[in-house]
Amino acid sequence: MIERSMIREMCDAFGPPGFEGPVTDVVRSYLKDFNIRTDHMHNLYIAHPGNQGNRPVIQLDAHLDEVGFMVQSIRANGTIAIVPMGGWVTSSVPSQLFLIQTRTGERIRAIIASKPPHFKTALEKQNDQVHLEDLVLDVGACSREDVVNLMGIAPGDPVAPQVVSSIDPSTGVIFGKAFDNRLGCVAIMEIMRRLKSEQLPVDVVAALAAQEEIGMRGATVTSQVVKPDFALVFEGSPADDLYFDEHTRQCALKQGVQIRHFDASYVSHRGFIDFAQSLADGSNIRTQHAVRRGGSTNAGKISLTGKAVPCLVLGIPSRFIHTHHNFAALEDLEACVSLAVEVLKKFDPEVICNG
Repeated sequence: MIERSMIREMCDAFGPPGFEGPVTDVVRSYLKDFNIRTDHMHNLYIAHPGNQGNRPVIQLDAHLDEVGFMVQSIRANGTIAIVPMGGWVTSSVPSQLFLIQTRTGERIRAIIASKPPHFKTALEKQNDQVHLEDLVLDVGACSREDVVNLMGIAPGDPVAPQVVSSIDPSTGVIFGKAFDNRLGCVAIMEIMRRLKSEQLPVDVVAALAAQEEIGMRGATVTSQVVKPDFALVFEGSPADDLYFDEHTRQCALKQGVQIRHFDASYVSHRGFIDFAQSLADGSNIRTQHAVRRGGSTNAGKISLTGKAVPCLVLGIPSRFIHTHHNFAALEDLEACVSLAVEVLKKFDPEVICNG
């Protein structure tokens, strides 16, 4: 069973692009028995202890970062202009709680300012649209001097949502933030723990990547370091079960792990998908399949490494990603972990590539 504390701590950790250090601290605390390496981007590399160095290399990928903001400037009235890091659902941002991390490591709570209807003109009420470039943070200060001198906030400070996660014991539904992609990271952490003493037919290197939300930058580096022959990419995938019927939806809570065939950055390897699906069928692991019109994962970068890398993209359905508050199901996370474990224990490059 996946430790619930590991899920909560990973999702609650502060970690917008370029500031993933607190997330990597959680990873290290739960994988103390593994040799973990890092680089200057905060990418983490975790090798399976049974690796031999002369077999096909399988990279396990998930990204550490979450969507956030960065402080751009501080105005005379004490409000703080910000720049987005990642693709926010703009309409969901006003009035939400955030944390600003200063250079000393202190975190200061802030609210995205939202003008009350009492002060809006008739035209503003009629055209009630939200533009990210117009949003400012309010830390409760009355002047720029208070923000700078008393709170120590400065341009370049990172900003991330303030949310405390929980897991409903009766439904198995997880509530929290940053399911894209802390749930993918949790999946990899659990996979490495379950396979620690297994004799695998391949070498396995987990690479938890930074800065995915601003252009898959971390995976550009990790794939060059690992030089994989194949890759399993894990993602907190946007659930669509609230918007489409059962025949049209492709990512529903409590319907199993999602296998992705196509998105804006990646065309799947059909042999890899067929191999995984056959193992899922044999082990009664529920799956659902997605052909996406948009979106992307680190597979977009990893698949183009070297002479090309066949990738299998596995998603954990997550409602309302790129906002403060998400829902996901423990059983879908478990299905993702279980399928990946089966794939790695029975990995057969010949069947995948020639089947």
